[in-house]
Amino acid sequence: MNKDEILGKLTTIFHEELDNDDIVLSFETTADDIEEWDSLSHIQLIVAVEKAFKVRFTSSEIQSWNNVGEMIDCIIAK
Repeated sequence: MNKDEILGKLTTIFHEELDNDDIVLSFETTADDIEEWDSLSHIQLIVAVEKAFKVRFTSSEIQSWNNVGEMIDCIIAK
């Protein structure tokens, strides 16, 4: 799966978890760019992403992400 395919799958997850189909993700998207992406929804997103991609992230990995692109890089590295 390449980065664009992962971004598409993440977009679907964000739409479902944040209940907003208008969200447009890019590699540079941060939590500051999406109103619904707060600390509680961040946990829900991580759980959904781990389940969808069948991966587990460490807390240090999660804390190191500055944007969606870095999340995608971590998924690819798994």
